[in-house]
Amino acid sequence: MKYDYDVLVIGAGHAGVEAALATARAGHKTAIMTLDKNKIALMPCNPSIGGSAKGIVVREIDALGGEMAKAADATALQMKLLNNSRGPAVWAMRAQSDKIAYSEYMKNVLEKQENLTIIETLVQELLVSDEQEVFGVRCEDKQTFLSRVVILTTGTYMRSLTLQGFTKKSEGPDQQRTSNGISLQLANLGFQLVRLKTGTPPRLLASSIDFSQTQLELGTNLPLAFSHQTKKFLSFEEQWPCYLLYTNEKTHEIINNNLDKSPMYNGTIDSKGPRYCPSIEDKVVRFADKPRHQIFLEPESKELDTIYVQGLSTSLGIEEQDQILRTLPGLVNCQVVKWAYAIEYDAIEPTQLWPTLETKLIKNFFTAGQINGTSGYEEAACQGLMAGINAHLKLTKQKPLILKRDEAYIGVLIDDLTTKGNSSEPYRLLTSLAEHRLLLRNDNAQTRLIKYGYQAGLVSQIQWDEFNHKQELMKVIEDKLKMIKVKPNTEFADLLIKNHQMTIPENSISCYELLKRPEIKLACFKPLIIEISQLDDHQILELEISIKFIGYINQQIKVAQQMLSLESKQIPSDINYDLVDNITLAAKEKLKKIRPLTIAHATRISGISPADIQMLLFFLKNKYPYLNAN
Repeated sequence: MKYDYDVLVIGAGHAGVEAALATARAGHKTAIMTLDKNKIALMPCNPSIGGSAKGIVVREIDALGGEMAKAADATALQMKLLNNSRGPAVWAMRAQSDKIAYSEYMKNVLEKQENLTIIETLVQELLVSDEQEVFGVRCEDKQTFLSRVVILTTGTYMRSLTLQGFTKKSEGPDQQRTSNGISLQLANLGFQLVRLKTGTPPRLLASSIDFSQTQLELGTNLPLAFSHQTKKFLSFEEQWPCYLLYTNEKTHEIINNNLDKSPMYNGTIDSKGPRYCPSIEDKVVRFADKPRHQIFLEPESKELDTIYVQGLSTSLGIEEQDQILRTLPGLVNCQVVKWAYAIEYDAIEPTQLWPTLETKLIKNFFTAGQINGTSGYEEAACQGLMAGINAHLKLTKQKPLILKRDEAYIGVLIDDLTTKGNSSEPYRLLTSLAEHRLLLRNDNAQTRLIKYGYQAGLVSQIQWDEFNHKQELMKVIEDKLKMIKVKPNTEFADLLIKNHQMTIPENSISCYELLKRPEIKLACFKPLIIEISQLDDHQILELEISIKFIGYINQQIKVAQQMLSLESKQIPSDINYDLVDNITLAAKEKLKKIRPLTIAHATRISGISPADIQMLLFFLKNKYPYLNAN
């Protein structure tokens, strides 16, 4: 068979962009298919990148050779370091983005990328052989494209409906067309589909808002960037402000009085939205004891005089939305540019995927993004990148890349999806979901993951060499910190005492031990160790944190290594779980559905007990002794 492309990517949202760039950069002839090339990497909801946990994912995408971090840095209106009053395990960045500039940036990157073609079309059907292997697509205009791999990244566009009060329309975000054909075909192919919901708030004319009645919310006055390659930082003076206000008793009264007009509460839809990003009516009902809720006013673009009303997502009708807005400080005379709406769409139950994001039912067919039941641009982008990398590795007959839970938040996300499933509500990545979060910090993403990006051909030799040089430099600095002793009554000791109100032991102390004190920064030792000046701010912070928290980090490494022994115990793909004695029928059904690759993978499946695992190990030891399943 003569193929038109090595890889076809359906959808040019955040997942599709990363998937297409990954395979094209790895040397595969790739096409990305979209309804409108002027809406590539669209931000149909919040105009921001990053956030708690998500900001770390963006840095992981960058370390692996993805594009989101660079795009976010280049188009940021504001940069903020979140949770910096707490420990470094939960630090994360968030950029208020220029949504117009972000989309244009990504469109420009795609157009300039070698091996990549943008095709404007609506894909109607997958081409699947009798051997259950995908080999291309058929479009609405009956044109066909043949390919070795297809990556489906349809976001919220599969059989989507927008809901606004009693008004229901068959359309995608921003009144774009929806796709019905693929959704129906997936069901016919045996895929279990789920119905999910998300929503978006109103957009207001900025010039119509009285900001004097709101609280100013500025960015962080630090040189912040998502990408390890970014050298020019958005200065504090250049950053655009956001604003904070609160709902009140009158707001809540209007919402409670109109719940019968909300599709979520009047029975029009029964699908669930994201628990950690609920609609305003959901917040008022679920948290009835709260007298008020936060609302943030966020700029959308330098080219638009519009404000995104973060926290006011709703499916209520226009009349009710208008009443609610007039109760809020500063919004009494606001003009609405676009009204809020909810959107309901099809997704697949993600336990039907291997950890590579290839589907179990159809060979060479990958899915990534919101079609897998996630929420958020960042979760979509990292899945697209991983699907692209694994498509490349499969095409070149290499071992797949499956990130472990102690290696990346991306690993946590994909393991959660493919092991536990997600049929009830859109998945949102949280720091609490990562049991090894001190290892998965904002500062060390490159150290954790750049080797995989380099091996996949997405990180250049120059970047790789620069990284290794800095790592060697950090090792030299760490050795000198251990070697150099600070004695009392010396000029340097007196400087530390003066600046940090601290004491120096009589018998001296190493710089390494001094650095473990909370008030001491690595930069303090620049007069003694000149190599520190050769590191950038991110590298200084990484080295400093790794030393200050060495005890806790080593504890987590020990726990992760214990789990690693279970990760090495593989489960054969041809195992017949019906032959495994003394495990429950429910456990057998779960194991048949998930088909875990390792014992560690099996332990994370909900409903699988320790006793089931012991029986499985006993079976493997006797049936497959070569696996050494003790």
